[in-house]
Amino acid sequence: MSRLGYFGLFLIINFGSLALGSLLMGEGPTSDWYISLNKAPWTPPGWVFGASWTLIMICFSVYLSYLFTIRNSNFVKTLFTIQVVLNISWNFLFFNQHWVLFALINIIMLTLLIIYLFISFGDGKLSKMKYLLLPYIIWLCIATSLNAYIYIYN
Repeated sequence: MSRLGYFGLFLIINFGSLALGSLLMGEGPTSDWYISLNKAPWTPPGWVFGASWTLIMICFSVYLSYLFTIRNSNFVKTLFTIQVVLNISWNFLFFNQHWVLFALINIIMLTLLIIYLFISFGDGKLSKMKYLLLPYIIWLCIATSLNAYIYIYN
């Protein structure tokens, strides 16, 4: 498959995953449960989440289109599949089930996986492309801190 074909495929999968995650979170940030939580002082306004995830998934799709063009292996496919599952399931664990600790473990695992991609698949032809993962890594660090704050202070 061409790089452009992969890019289109990953846009569909990544934004589809976000949509599925949104469906699984129920009322999410508008629920009485979430509104009543003691949240971190650095919690951004709601619109920042949508804008951030849009940028992240576009950058991630570009990175993946290069990665899969250069290193399309079962291992890479497995890592991507785990990333999709972790990304979708966080919404369900946190917002739907209110399992804040399990959601925290989930998002830590997701963060470590994306950092692993940055370190392990950032050489050679991917050396410049790996920086497309930085918005994802930064956002996951922020989201992890928000999740941890809620776990600690509620």
